[in-house]
Amino acid sequence: MTQQRRFERIRPAGLMARTARIITGGRDPVIDCTVIDYSAGGACLDLDLSLAARLPQRFDLHHGASRKKCRVVWTRGRLTLV
Repeated sequence: MTQQRRFERIRPAGLMARTARIITGGRDPVIDCTVIDYSAGGACLDLDLSLAARLPQRFDLHHGASRKKCRVVWTRGRLTLV
């Protein structure tokens, strides 16, 4: 039995920005990433493999005009689900 998704994922299209920035806090550099899909419950991000390994468990995601507090749910290679 499979569990039904709580939120429908949406692929950014049209005028929606596909780029986002990860702010880890302090004096750490900003990490640029690409939004693969998103929903009210989370997002899937694509970022450089070396940066994905160093991503902290909690961070702020700037996407368009919004800023969200996020946590890493899973990481597989370059893809990270938050």
